[in-house]
Amino acid sequence: MLGWVLGVGAPTLIVVGSLPFRSSFGLAGVLFLTLLIVAATSMVGGVRPAVAAVAVGVLAAALADVPPTGSLRVQYQGDLAALLAFVVVGVGIALLVDELGELAEQQAALRRVATIVARDAPPDEVFAAVAEQVGELLPVDMTNLGRFGTDGTMTVVASWNRAGGTIPAVGTVIALGGRNLSTLVAQTGTSARMDRYEESSGAVSTVARTVGSRSAVGTPIFVAGHLWGVMIAASIQERPLPRDTEEQLARFTDLLATAIANAEGRSELAASRVRVVTAADEARRRIERDLHDGTQQRLVSLSLELRTAETAVPPEMTDVRAQLAGVAQGLTEALEDLQEIARGIHPAVLAKGGLGPAVNAFARRSAVPVELDLRADRRLPERVEVAAYYVVAEALTNAAKHAHASVVHIEVAVDDLGLQLMIRDDGRGGADATRGSGLIGLRDRVESLGGRLEITSAVGSGTSLAVTIPIATS
Repeated sequence: MLGWVLGVGAPTLIVVGSLPFRSSFGLAGVLFLTLLIVAATSMVGGVRPAVAAVAVGVLAAALADVPPTGSLRVQYQGDLAALLAFVVVGVGIALLVDELGELAEQQAALRRVATIVARDAPPDEVFAAVAEQVGELLPVDMTNLGRFGTDGTMTVVASWNRAGGTIPAVGTVIALGGRNLSTLVAQTGTSARMDRYEESSGAVSTVARTVGSRSAVGTPIFVAGHLWGVMIAASIQERPLPRDTEEQLARFTDLLATAIANAEGRSELAASRVRVVTAADEARRRIERDLHDGTQQRLVSLSLELRTAETAVPPEMTDVRAQLAGVAQGLTEALEDLQEIARGIHPAVLAKGGLGPAVNAFARRSAVPVELDLRADRRLPERVEVAAYYVVAEALTNAAKHAHASVVHIEVAVDDLGLQLMIRDDGRGGADATRGSGLIGLRDRVESLGGRLEITSAVGSGTSLAVTIPIATS
């Protein structure tokens, strides 16, 4: 509305306002000022109000500044040439400014989407942002982003509607087939257009007609060379969508394909981490069980047999009795060492009592004094407890072997969102997570649960480990 007011009113005001200065301004000056209004109108309202400004400017200038004034007759060729040049230049400026404005809007929208993609936002957030930006940029009333399934269906992963809401709802599964836009894109792998829905068919068309679509365009989304889905922009107006709509959509689907590829790569990495950590935990459990049920029991049995044999030796055979006692003591110490190894592989106290008792037990055996602040009074998912336990175990081992710390502070807190673990020592610092497999393995374990592990270890200032693990996703 503002564009039309500016386009119709401003040229008239310029001509009327310049009448007292007609001898100074002349026809050329009035037309030049009007060209500025044309450019401003095109920026505010687009091409049509700007062309209207050209027409109003010509009529007003011809009436007020071309002799004989008050008449549309042009007697001098110079005046006619000036008016015709104004029309050509004015229309050209209107088209150019409008095109530049649209290009600027497109680039701004693409930058907004690119920013979201660059910060590794979750796929759902990227999908919703693309659907909204496309809808705000193009002369459409709704946009939908669908992912093709291997079973001949399409799942709506994002939806935007100028009137508000998301119709169809995200997560809606629609069967492909018939004559409709999504099916055409799925079958051909190319952009498609449907200017009328009267002759369309299939479940997709039923949904489109339900939401009032009258014309639409669709552009395929390719990820790693495979057809992933379709981006659809639709209008409820009678007139078809502009012919460059497919090209504009393609700019967004290229960015979208990058985001999807990145997200799927991260998902595959996370799944791989989970598989590795799970396999390692299963191996630890199996080894611990085998040691407990096999080797440890065998050593206990041999120790008892030696004690029995020792009691059967005559009292006068002191050397033999002493030798048997020494062997029995050696077996007992070996058994204790094996139990310590088994606890390190997979602590039984963790499975039985939970994280609090397990950390307490490890702290009591630590070679470095430990100050504990445990605020974890309930059981957590097993994978969370195991991850936290091994972080504590690695930190205490490093504090004793490498940091030469005199004390280690451990804080464990649990709330509805997750577990927070903070470990600080007063050692020499300088720990490097990129060297050695211990800290790298801990980071993989924590991140496989959707958590974060941050290490601060300036030389001479000790080492701090801050761990956050969500509970809901573990």
